[in-house]
Parts: sequence; C-alpha cells; structure tokens
Amino acid sequence: MSANAHASSKSEYPLAAVQFSRLTKRGIMLGLSLPQLIVLGIAVLTVVFSLYLGGGLGFAWTAPVWASCALLAVIPAGGRKVIEWVPIVARWLTRTYLGQLIYRRRIIRPRPAGTLALPGDAAPLREWEDPETGAAMIHDPHAQTLTAILGVSHPAFVLLDPGEQQRRVSGWGRVLAATCRSGRIARIQVSERTLPDSGTGLAEWWRTHGTDDGSWAATTYAELIDRAGPAGERHATTISVALDMKTSARQIRTAGGGIRGAAAVLRQEMTTLTTALRAAELTSAGWLTPGQVAVILRGAYDPAAAPALERHGYLGRDLATAGPVAVTETWERLRSDSAHHAVLWISEWPRSQVYPGFLAPVVLTGGILRTLALHYTPVRADQAARDLRKKKTELISDQAQRRKIGQIEDAATSAELDDVLQQEADLTAGHGVLRVSGLVAVSAPTVDELDAAVAAVEQAAIQASCETRRLVGQQAQAFTATALPLCRTV
Repeated sequence: MSANAHASSKSEYPLAAVQFSRLTKRGIMLGLSLPQLIVLGIAVLTVVFSLYLGGGLGFAWTAPVWASCALLAVIPAGGRKVIEWVPIVARWLTRTYLGQLIYRRRIIRPRPAGTLALPGDAAPLREWEDPETGAAMIHDPHAQTLTAILGVSHPAFVLLDPGEQQRRVSGWGRVLAATCRSGRIARIQVSERTLPDSGTGLAEWWRTHGTDDGSWAATTYAELIDRAGPAGERHATTISVALDMKTSARQIRTAGGGIRGAAAVLRQEMTTLTTALRAAELTSAGWLTPGQVAVILRGAYDPAAAPALERHGYLGRDLATAGPVAVTETWERLRSDSAHHAVLWISEWPRSQVYPGFLAPVVLTGGILRTLALHYTPVRADQAARDLRKKKTELISDQAQRRKIGQIEDAATSAELDDVLQQEADLTAGHGVLRVSGLVAVSAPTVDELDAAVAAVEQAAIQASCETRRLVGQQAQAFTATALPLCRTV
C-alpha cells in the first residue's frame, strides 16, 4: 500500500490533510487472483472433458469436483476467498506436524557465538557490534540485510498547534524521501510501544526539575512518585533501518567486504538518517547498544521482567540470553514467558482525507501493553514507474473486458484507478513512493485480559478510521515483525 499526501486547499488552516491509497485487491484477470483462476480452470476443464467423454451422465458424476472448485474460488471466509486460505492452512499443518509451534530453550546446550537465541524464523539472526559507533547491528543471512536501531524522543504531537504539526510532518516527509533516493535501504521500521514503567522516568524528572526542600509538599510529591511510578506506563519509540546488502554489494566490496564493509555502508545511512531527523526536530537518543537491544527483546517476550531490567542496569544486557525461555503458538495468539500476545494487521487505512495524528486513538490507548509498528518499504523511482504503468494498463484492460461481457463497473475499481493515477502524478512531480504496512501487537498476562485489550485496540482503530484484522496461522512470525524492532517481514 502506498501513501500519498494531498495538500488541503484551506489556507486558513495550515495543517494539510493526507490520504492513503486503497489496499490493492486487483487480480490477474477480471479481478480474480491466481489461485482463483487455477481452481476455476480445473472446474472448466472438468466440465468440458466430462461432457465430451460421458455426456450428461459424466457431467453429473463429476459434479462434486467442478462444483467444489467453483465454490472454493468464490466463497469468502475471513476477508479472503476459501482457496486463498489453502497456503496458510497447509503451512500451519506442516508446522504442527513438525512440532514447530512449541519452542523451549535448551539452557544447558551452549549456543553459537553471536546468535540472538530467538525462536522460529528469527533463529538465524546474528549480532555485530560496530566498533566505531558501539551500535548493535543485526545481520539476517537469509534476507541479506543489516539493521541498526535508533532511539528517538519527541514532544506530544497532539498538543502542538496546527502550524507546528504541519512543519514536523513536512520534516518527517523529507526523512522518508531521503530513504527513497538512497536506493540502499531495504526497509524502515518505526515502533511505538507502551511499557510498564519502573518509576525511573518519574524519579529522574523529579531529580532534574523538582525542588526537594524538605517541605510537606515536596515530601508528599516524592512519595507519590515513588508509589505511582511502578504502576504507570511509558512510551518508547525506535526507528530501525535495514541495509539491503544485495543492492549495496558494490559499495560493500569497496568498503572492504563482508560484515565490516556492510557496517561501513550502513554507517553512512545512519549518519544521513540522524541528520534528517535533526532537521525534522526529532531528538535522537543514540543508536542502541547490544545491551539496550537485549532489554527490548527480553521485554517483548517477558513484559513482567521489563521494570526490573530497567531498575537494575546490569541485568539482562546479554543478547545471547535475551530470547524467550518458552513460546507456544496457537492459531490466533502466542504465549511467551509471562504474557499472551495477539497481532493485528491494519488491513485498511482511512479511505477519506484525514489529518496527521489520526492514529492518536491507537497510540494513546491507556492501560494496554501494545506495540505499533509501521514498516516503510522504499521503492526506487524507475521500479515504481514500471509498477504504476503495469497497474494502470491492467486496470484499463480489465475495464475494457468488463464492458465487453456486460459486467458493471464498481466504485472500488474506479477509486483504485484514481489512486494509481494520483501516485503516477506524484512520482512525476519528484516525490518518492513508499509501501506502508501497519501491525499492532497486544500483550496481556491472561487470555481474558488479552481478549479485552484486543477489543479495545480494535475499537480505537475504528475511531482512527482504520480497519484491523487478526493475523491467524502466523502469529509467531507476525509477533517477531511487530514487537521486535528488527525490520522483519510477515
């Protein structure tokens, strides 16, 4: 899905509205996907051969075959056609048979040096500590990416005046535009998560700004901070940038090759990102060290341990032991050390124009441990132009085919064509194209609390004019892509 910004024509209100393109539901032919075309083709061939070989009797005998294929292609279930569930169900059954839904760490057995001790498809990840910046770089040998994570702090966006909001939105737009022009960035992940507060934030604020003069008011205030801190929650934001090592192969060889050469190339992108963020007035908290990344990973799988890890700065700082001890995956949720988790996919962004900050209901949900992850995939200008031309040609061809067979054109298809034309105009004007995916991971101590929290997040998404869908059959992979700032995909 691509996001395009459209400026508002109201000059008296400086904050410009934005509009997202619709989720592409276009198929290969006449709106039908490849699995639908395959089963419909089987149904048609079965009918033709049955009539040719057996006449009416053969047609009747083969009715279960061609009728089942036709029903699989047209019956919807859970937002998809039944045939489109086949790969997900098949993979789920395969993983169940192979025992891959249950993970238990073998504590006694030593692990290879440099591994992160993560379950599932994240097990091959390796760590590399950059000697120049001290940052933890995560290497994915399968996807050929190298990822660094930046901590970011920012003021409350919803409390700013419209002019200041627009200025910061424009600055963030320039940050994303820089990633499109680079050509070496595989993905950017922005994670905004709520964490149980250990009280260190409030205590630090009191030590910095408070006046502890021994008065009754100061003593009472300090006691309230001590009591309320551990019961509260705080927000933390990180920006992860993943280097595409295949696209950057020439630059990596020039820098010395291997992980060291990739780290040198990634450092250039890190410098560009921090400079762009400074221009957007986002305060950088520094690139995360291996110990800081370990705390994030441990806190994602074991939220109950997060406050203790923050209070004691020397605990849980080893990436080799930061992974979970036990993970059990079910069809629609995941259970780890001290919590149950469920991942929601933002399947539809607002279809009408909205103002920046429209996700505030989701971000500001109180009393819920959740992580909102936005994945930005830059598309090179030449590739984006080819994709847009292909989409436009296919949409226009589908329109012509519908007219020939007398099928009525629906409004959704016309709106999708308008989106493609708008994206093409924006690309011609020099703007970049980004594919945006949104995921929300919700955590709770019990299943009942998790269901209540998921319902609250779904309601908040409705208030934000978004549609959400729980990802089933792939919760472990989705949780890794959402709760861990490692630029993973689903």
